[in-house]
Amino acid sequence: MRGRQREQSREQQQQPREEQRQRGPALSAAVGALCRALPPHARPAPDTLRRARFDRPQASLDFWKLLYVLLKQIHGGSWTESDAIGAQVRFVQWALWYRGYGRPQLQRLPADGSAGSRELLLAFSWLLRCPGLLEQLLAQNRVQTGDHSSVCTCEDDVPESQEGPGEAGPEGRVDVRYLQWLHGRLRLQWCSLHAQHQEQCKLLHKIHSFTSGSHMDQNLGHFSVTEADLIRHPENYKQLLQLLESETTQLEAFLEWKQLEPVYWQWMETVLDDMAEEGNMCESQDADVEKRRLPEVTSCCPWAARLAGQMHRLSRDLLALQEQLHQLVAQRKAAWWEKVAAREELQKERFSATARKAQESTELKLRGLTSLCAPQRTRMHGLCRLVLRNKQPASKVASGQCVSKEAAAALRAAEVIRELQLREASLQRELQQLQQQCRTRLDGIAEGLEGVICISP
Repeated sequence: MRGRQREQSREQQQQPREEQRQRGPALSAAVGALCRALPPHARPAPDTLRRARFDRPQASLDFWKLLYVLLKQIHGGSWTESDAIGAQVRFVQWALWYRGYGRPQLQRLPADGSAGSRELLLAFSWLLRCPGLLEQLLAQNRVQTGDHSSVCTCEDDVPESQEGPGEAGPEGRVDVRYLQWLHGRLRLQWCSLHAQHQEQCKLLHKIHSFTSGSHMDQNLGHFSVTEADLIRHPENYKQLLQLLESETTQLEAFLEWKQLEPVYWQWMETVLDDMAEEGNMCESQDADVEKRRLPEVTSCCPWAARLAGQMHRLSRDLLALQEQLHQLVAQRKAAWWEKVAAREELQKERFSATARKAQESTELKLRGLTSLCAPQRTRMHGLCRLVLRNKQPASKVASGQCVSKEAAAALRAAEVIRELQLREASLQRELQQLQQQCRTRLDGIAEGLEGVICISP
């Protein structure tokens, strides 16, 4: 009987070892494919993930950089190699908390990035579990060979400015002439930018029209600026070819990762089991320490009566302070209501002007109801490839990297221009209303100045 039990125990011990041996090559392939599928600037070595499982401090800095670069790209921020490690740690902790990762152990890691590689591995795996993360990163780091333009038909909910008296003191005042100079400079730069954009559009249209029918893709029909330059000077685009080869390798690694992804998550389950075992051991050690300290606490019972007396005196003091606070709040409330009543009497004279402003604002909002009641179109936001269509009356913008799935269809440039013109008309009406309000306020201020003549420009 004992011999059979020993044989069964040996077989049970050998089964996990055989599973680990069989899983070893597949796990190495899965980790390697995952590392190659990540962006080049945030691509860690496969050994980094293996070291992080055993909480090696050598892998902490690499993981902080990995999470920093990934989260920066996801949130659309810029980063450099010279960013301080403290700033990286703070940004990663904030960004993961913002995305819903509420594990407190991550927030307790040291700011110098010297420890916590296994905790960072867990955070990276949680981020990797988010749907469409790798697809989003692949789309953002895609090599652009076409002519793209940013299209946004979303309506920004701009909060209305609240009018109130200025609280700036004499040192915080700004000269009106300086503001006028800034406004003129901004208009000059805007006109220059608009002229450059128009010239770019003219040159782009020439390239699209001259190369019409030359592209092998019938949906496009013409070359882009990059493709036309590549045909003229093929020797200058070795770097572009290298980027395309790197992107192809990354896409192949992504396909391989999709096949081996279950192996990685099985490995992460073992990592979680190890963390749970260590957590139970720490809890048992803490319980032993508390048990050892218990006799010391019970031996200090003579101090309990003195401590209870001090707490009783503190509670009485707090009750007295609470009563004083209630009295002070009541006095402040009475004084405040007196000031409010006096201010209401002064504002009765301005009620007619306020009602007129509210009526004008209501009319402005009612003018926009026609556009709001119209059937809502699909809003687009992102980069779209420019494609010239000669057979149709208006050019189209073929959708490229758009966020929404409904935006995959082509969008006419005339439709975008029409929507922007409607938005411009609405903003122009709001600007005229604000200008009229400013004139009314200036007239009211000028009436209170004696011996001053104000001439409107």
